[in-house]
Amino acid sequence: MFSRIRLAALRRRTTPAMLAPALLALAFAGPAMASGTGLTLPEAQQRALGRSLQLRAQDAAVKASQELAAAARQLPDPMLKAGVENVPLSGPDRYSLGRDSMTMRRIGIEQELTRSDKRDLRARRYEHLANKTRAEQVAAAGAVERDTALAWLDQYYFEQMAQVVAEQADQAEALVVAVDAAYRGGRSSRADLLAARSALAMVHDRASAIERQRQSARTTLVRWVGELPGLALTGSPDLTQIRHNPDTLPHELEHHPEVSVLNRAADLASTEARLADAESRPDWRVELAFQQRGPDYPNMVSFGVAVPLQWDRKHRQDREIAARLALADQARDERDEALRMHTAETANQVGEWRTGLERLERYRTELLPLARERADALLAAYRGGKAALADVIAARRDELETRLQSLQLEADTARLWARLNFLFPTSQMNTVSNLNKPEAP
Repeated sequence: MFSRIRLAALRRRTTPAMLAPALLALAFAGPAMASGTGLTLPEAQQRALGRSLQLRAQDAAVKASQELAAAARQLPDPMLKAGVENVPLSGPDRYSLGRDSMTMRRIGIEQELTRSDKRDLRARRYEHLANKTRAEQVAAAGAVERDTALAWLDQYYFEQMAQVVAEQADQAEALVVAVDAAYRGGRSSRADLLAARSALAMVHDRASAIERQRQSARTTLVRWVGELPGLALTGSPDLTQIRHNPDTLPHELEHHPEVSVLNRAADLASTEARLADAESRPDWRVELAFQQRGPDYPNMVSFGVAVPLQWDRKHRQDREIAARLALADQARDERDEALRMHTAETANQVGEWRTGLERLERYRTELLPLARERADALLAAYRGGKAALADVIAARRDELETRLQSLQLEADTARLWARLNFLFPTSQMNTVSNLNKPEAP
């Protein structure tokens, strides 16, 4: 952080335009230190799950499918039929409803006798639809946790980068002050002073770019967890461990949420094919009617049955069955293809994650210490008159780039860690397992 003495010296020797980026860097490095409250990654995920309207909407969809399943098991409503038959239009009894022997006032009831196996299949179709929605809800919960983790990690690492640039700006400012004093004392050239100020301006420019990225990351995080003014991120996760066995994970993705959804879609398509076959066999209708005639004639009762005539079955019912069977094949093939894709994708992510950890260790043990020692050595040599200021500035720039590259590598590795660690939702691991158990046919 800028000290008051150095900031006063800098104000005397720089323009307001040169000072503004440095203050900006200090401003966006400050919230993490100013707030006494911290938002951890698990807390952010819980907030995101609680705010998700998609999960709430899928609860409603599941309830709707369950209600439709219960209704589908019932027989269709009976039909009340009423009318007048054989009303004469001519002769002495025309328009009379009781004088002609053939005129009858008729009231009856008709019932379609839908077979129980067909009604059961209709209900099971809605039950499969509810199961598919539940699987989609599990997948959505996993996506919320994963995307929230990615947004949290982006925000966290951009704040880390902001702090690194702010420290580098502090060092660049001190160098400007020192070179300016040396120039005024006749021990340095104007070219060195301009080079030092140019290096400071470059650090400020980098600070502005990182600030823009940090603001974008914060906007994405707020989309998941809501607006939390002044709340800092705390508790960085252990990137070296995931909650699955990385050696066997690529081959154990039958329970992947997206594969689970496709499993449920295949179950639904198979049931619809069986239902199409059942629908191809017609249901009978029965009717019972009471017929009232004139006072001089007896009343009557009628009954009968009705059956659809499937006179073109090969071009209607058989084609509908073939279409449903083809859709069932499509659903199974899409599931198998998705499983292959996720297996290959996960294997690649595990390899990249392990390579990222290996490279991070190299940065921590070799590259970062070497860059820091080289910058310190050149600064000491410059103070002793054995190195040029340009070499010091170049070493400082290389150190900054190395530190930022290390943080960027860590951020990339963290994103891979999040994708692997949250393949399944944390709070619904048992649900995922249950959803992937084979269903009764």
